[in-house]
Amino acid sequence: MSKTYLLAVPSKGRLVEPTMWLLTQVGLKMSSTDDRALIVQTSWPSLSLVRLRPEDIPSIVETGAAIMGITGLDFVLESEADVEVLLGLGFGRGKIVLAVPERSRIERPEDLPENAKIATKYVNITRRFFNNLGKRVRIVKVSGSVEVMPILGAADAIVDVMSTGTTLRVHGLRPICTILESEAKLIMTREDVDSDARYVIDKFVTLVKAVLDSQGRKLIMMNVPGQVLDQVLKIVPTMEGPSVAKVVSRRGVDMWEVITVVSEDEIPDLVMKLKELGVKDILVLNIEKVIP
Repeated sequence: MSKTYLLAVPSKGRLVEPTMWLLTQVGLKMSSTDDRALIVQTSWPSLSLVRLRPEDIPSIVETGAAIMGITGLDFVLESEADVEVLLGLGFGRGKIVLAVPERSRIERPEDLPENAKIATKYVNITRRFFNNLGKRVRIVKVSGSVEVMPILGAADAIVDVMSTGTTLRVHGLRPICTILESEAKLIMTREDVDSDARYVIDKFVTLVKAVLDSQGRKLIMMNVPGQVLDQVLKIVPTMEGPSVAKVVSRRGVDMWEVITVVSEDEIPDLVMKLKELGVKDILVLNIEKVIP
């Protein structure tokens, strides 16, 4: 495979850090850490990164210039790009909300007056939302500082992304409706791709899934006396079933090694139950990837 394909990743914003963490966990190492480099080779000869504004990524992936991309669902829907969403990545979560001034008597979108001015960078999402409501509004397109528009008298309400709500409160705004719940997505082009590109996509998706599936899980290993083996097997959680192997004891003790994968939240109570049964040499290990 001699051809190199492109994966579009965010160049700025809240998605950059978790995206870079995910790529590192997958095993995709960048050959350069220079933030000025727009196209960066990786440890995979068949896949390079192209750094783009997250709002531009869906359109670039749609053309096939990049075969995959990581960006927010909000940007995918706003762009109206014809791309395939492969995976939710579990980070970059936020809500697209309709917010009004704190002192406003408006409690629902339906309470807005006809031709109310709505400031937003999400023009298409906002238009579709109010069209579905049958409500006529005037959309004021802005690229930044949306929250200040009602204070300036440029808008009656705003549509913007909300993570914690702090920014809205600071600017005297309160959300009255959630329009969309968003998170980072892995997307791919719908353009025809060759077999080499398909292999790269399948490989990347498999490893991303493996990293995501490992989150919140631990590998637990233990030596179990034979007389309590059945009791232990009844209480240890498993994926398909624990691995059980006879331990060759130099002292002639009937001992079995049990290995299983357990939710991190279950570890504390499980360890105490195992110790009560006389289980020994309990090891709790991090899991890098889980590949079914």
